[in-house]
Amino acid sequence: MKPETNEQLLLRGLAENDAKAIETIYKDNFKMVQAFILNNSGSYDDARDIFQEAMITLYEKAKSESFVLTSQIKTYLYSVCRRLWLKRLQQMGRYVAQSEILEETIAVEDDIAIHEKRNADFAIMDRAMNSLGEPCKSLLESYYLQKKSMHDIAADFGYTNADNAKTQKYKCLMRLKKLFFSQYNIGE
Repeated sequence: MKPETNEQLLLRGLAENDAKAIETIYKDNFKMVQAFILNNSGSYDDARDIFQEAMITLYEKAKSESFVLTSQIKTYLYSVCRRLWLKRLQQMGRYVAQSEILEETIAVEDDIAIHEKRNADFAIMDRAMNSLGEPCKSLLESYYLQKKSMHDIAADFGYTNADNAKTQKYKCLMRLKKLFFSQYNIGE
Protein backbone atom coordinates (compact mmCIF):
# COMPACT_ATOMS: atom_id res chain seq x y z
CA MET A 1 0.00 0.00 0.00
CA LYS A 2 1.31 3.43 -0.95
CA PRO A 3 2.05 5.77 1.98
CA GLU A 4 -0.09 8.89 2.10
CA THR A 5 1.52 12.09 0.91
CA ASN A 6 1.39 15.30 2.87
CA GLU A 7 -1.19 16.56 0.35
CA GLN A 8 -3.45 13.56 1.00
CA LEU A 9 -3.10 14.00 4.77
CA LEU A 10 -4.01 17.69 4.48
CA LEU A 11 -7.00 16.85 2.30
CA ARG A 12 -8.21 14.21 4.75
CA GLY A 13 -7.66 16.65 7.63
CA LEU A 14 -9.76 19.24 5.79
CA ALA A 15 -12.56 16.72 5.26
CA GLU A 16 -12.47 15.92 8.98
CA ASN A 17 -12.47 19.61 10.01
CA ASP A 18 -9.00 19.35 11.50
CA ALA A 19 -8.03 22.89 12.49
CA LYS A 20 -4.30 22.25 11.98
CA ALA A 21 -4.84 20.98 8.41
CA ILE A 22 -7.10 23.92 7.56
CA GLU A 23 -4.59 26.37 9.03
CA THR A 24 -1.73 24.75 7.06
CA ILE A 25 -3.65 24.92 3.78
CA TYR A 26 -4.52 28.56 4.49
CA LYS A 27 -0.92 29.55 5.40
CA ASP A 28 0.55 27.72 2.40
CA ASN A 29 -1.83 29.14 -0.20
CA PHE A 30 -3.52 32.39 0.77
CA LYS A 31 -0.63 34.72 -0.12
CA MET A 32 -0.49 33.31 -3.66
CA VAL A 33 -4.22 33.93 -4.14
CA GLN A 34 -3.99 37.34 -2.50
CA ALA A 35 -1.19 38.37 -4.87
CA PHE A 36 -3.20 37.21 -7.89
CA ILE A 37 -6.31 39.13 -6.84
CA LEU A 38 -4.43 42.29 -5.82
CA ASN A 39 -2.65 42.25 -9.18
CA ASN A 40 -5.99 41.90 -10.96
CA SER A 41 -8.06 44.83 -9.68
CA GLY A 42 -8.99 43.31 -6.32
CA SER A 43 -8.59 44.11 -2.65
CA TYR A 44 -7.48 42.18 0.41
CA ASP A 45 -11.14 41.61 1.34
CA ASP A 46 -11.84 40.29 -2.17
CA ALA A 47 -8.94 37.88 -1.79
CA ARG A 48 -10.28 36.64 1.55
CA ASP A 49 -13.77 36.13 0.12
CA ILE A 50 -12.57 34.32 -2.97
CA PHE A 51 -10.16 32.16 -1.00
CA GLN A 52 -12.91 31.25 1.45
CA GLU A 53 -15.18 30.22 -1.43
CA ALA A 54 -12.38 28.10 -2.87
CA MET A 55 -11.75 26.48 0.52
CA ILE A 56 -15.45 25.60 0.75
CA THR A 57 -15.29 24.08 -2.73
CA LEU A 58 -12.22 22.05 -1.78
CA TYR A 59 -13.86 21.02 1.52
CA GLU A 60 -16.97 19.77 -0.29
CA LYS A 61 -14.82 17.87 -2.79
CA ALA A 62 -12.67 16.39 0.00
CA LYS A 63 -15.82 15.11 1.75
CA SER A 64 -16.86 13.29 -1.43
CA GLU A 65 -15.82 9.62 -1.63
CA SER A 66 -15.29 9.83 -5.38
CA PHE A 67 -12.99 12.89 -5.39
CA VAL A 68 -9.40 12.24 -6.38
CA LEU A 69 -7.01 15.20 -6.26
CA THR A 70 -4.89 14.95 -9.40
CA SER A 71 -2.74 17.99 -8.65
CA GLN A 72 -1.21 19.77 -5.71
CA ILE A 73 -3.64 21.53 -3.36
CA LYS A 74 -2.09 24.89 -4.28
CA THR A 75 -2.73 24.22 -7.97
CA TYR A 76 -6.33 23.26 -7.32
CA LEU A 77 -7.00 26.28 -5.07
CA TYR A 78 -5.31 28.68 -7.49
CA SER A 79 -7.38 27.33 -10.37
CA VAL A 80 -10.65 27.64 -8.43
CA CYS A 81 -9.76 31.13 -7.15
CA ARG A 82 -8.79 32.29 -10.61
CA ARG A 83 -12.08 31.14 -12.11
CA LEU A 84 -14.10 32.64 -9.24
CA TRP A 85 -12.27 35.96 -9.50
CA LEU A 86 -12.60 36.20 -13.27
CA LYS A 87 -16.33 35.48 -12.96
CA ARG A 88 -16.68 38.18 -10.31
CA LEU A 89 -14.78 40.71 -12.41
CA GLN A 90 -17.01 39.86 -15.35
CA GLN A 91 -20.13 40.36 -13.22
CA MET A 92 -18.82 43.74 -12.05
CA GLY A 93 -18.14 44.70 -15.66
CA ARG A 94 -14.41 45.15 -15.01
CA TYR A 95 -13.43 42.13 -17.05
CA VAL A 96 -14.65 41.82 -20.60
CA ALA A 97 -14.48 38.23 -21.73
CA GLN A 98 -16.81 35.89 -23.46
CA SER A 99 -17.89 32.97 -21.31
CA GLU A 100 -16.84 30.62 -24.09
CA ILE A 101 -13.27 31.81 -23.66
CA LEU A 102 -13.42 30.99 -19.95
CA GLU A 103 -14.73 27.51 -20.71
CA GLU A 104 -11.91 26.88 -23.17
CA THR A 105 -9.23 27.80 -20.64
CA ILE A 106 -6.74 25.01 -20.12
CA ALA A 107 -6.90 23.52 -16.65
CA VAL A 108 -4.02 24.77 -14.50
CA GLU A 109 -3.18 21.18 -13.55
CA ASP A 110 -2.51 20.34 -17.20
CA ASP A 111 -0.40 23.46 -17.63
CA ILE A 112 1.69 22.71 -14.53
CA ALA A 113 2.12 19.05 -15.52
CA ILE A 114 3.46 20.16 -18.90
CA HIS A 115 5.89 22.59 -17.24
CA GLU A 116 7.07 19.98 -14.73
CA LYS A 117 7.71 17.52 -17.57
CA ARG A 118 9.55 20.20 -19.55
CA ASN A 119 11.66 21.11 -16.48
CA ALA A 120 12.56 17.44 -16.00
CA ASP A 121 13.58 17.22 -19.66
CA PHE A 122 15.70 20.38 -19.30
CA ALA A 123 17.42 18.88 -16.25
CA ILE A 124 18.28 15.74 -18.24
CA MET A 125 19.54 17.91 -21.13
CA ASP A 126 21.66 19.94 -18.71
CA ARG A 127 23.26 16.76 -17.33
CA ALA A 128 23.85 15.48 -20.86
CA MET A 129 25.47 18.80 -21.88
CA ASN A 130 27.70 18.76 -18.80
CA SER A 131 28.84 15.20 -19.51
CA LEU A 132 29.42 15.95 -23.21
CA GLY A 133 32.91 17.35 -22.74
CA GLU A 134 34.93 19.89 -24.68
CA PRO A 135 35.04 21.15 -27.40
CA CYS A 136 31.55 19.82 -28.15
CA LYS A 137 29.87 21.61 -25.26
CA SER A 138 31.37 24.99 -26.19
CA LEU A 139 30.72 24.46 -29.89
CA LEU A 140 27.01 23.69 -29.35
CA GLU A 141 26.65 26.57 -26.90
CA SER A 142 28.26 28.92 -29.43
CA TYR A 143 25.83 27.87 -32.14
CA TYR A 144 22.56 27.39 -30.23
CA LEU A 145 22.87 29.78 -27.29
CA GLN A 146 25.15 32.51 -28.55
CA LYS A 147 23.72 32.26 -32.10
CA LYS A 148 27.15 32.48 -33.73
CA SER A 149 27.49 31.73 -37.43
CA MET A 150 29.37 28.67 -38.69
CA HIS A 151 32.02 31.01 -40.11
CA ASP A 152 32.61 32.57 -36.65
CA ILE A 153 32.65 29.15 -34.98
CA ALA A 154 35.22 27.89 -37.51
CA ALA A 155 37.45 30.86 -36.67
CA ASP A 156 36.95 30.50 -32.87
CA PHE A 157 37.63 26.76 -32.80
CA GLY A 158 40.38 26.64 -35.43
CA TYR A 159 38.53 24.72 -38.15
CA THR A 160 39.70 25.30 -41.72
CA ASN A 161 36.24 26.39 -42.94
CA ALA A 162 32.55 26.65 -42.03
CA ASP A 163 31.77 23.24 -43.56
CA ASN A 164 34.24 21.50 -41.22
CA ALA A 165 32.70 23.35 -38.27
CA LYS A 166 29.26 22.26 -39.44
CA THR A 167 30.38 18.62 -39.65
CA GLN A 168 31.86 18.80 -36.14
CA LYS A 169 28.67 20.43 -34.82
CA TYR A 170 26.65 17.56 -36.29
CA LYS A 171 28.91 14.95 -34.64
CA CYS A 172 28.63 16.77 -31.30
CA LEU A 173 24.87 16.99 -31.65
CA MET A 174 24.65 13.24 -32.28
CA ARG A 175 26.77 12.56 -29.16
CA LEU A 176 24.53 14.89 -27.12
CA LYS A 177 21.42 13.18 -28.47
CA LYS A 178 22.82 9.77 -27.51
CA LEU A 179 23.68 10.98 -23.98
CA PHE A 180 20.30 12.65 -23.55
CA PHE A 181 18.26 9.63 -24.60
CA SER A 182 20.37 7.18 -22.59
CA GLN A 183 19.51 9.24 -19.46
CA TYR A 184 15.94 9.93 -20.59
CA ASN A 185 15.10 6.28 -21.15
CA ILE A 186 16.26 5.22 -17.69
CA GLY A 187 14.04 7.87 -16.14
CA GLU A 188 16.77 10.18 -14.93
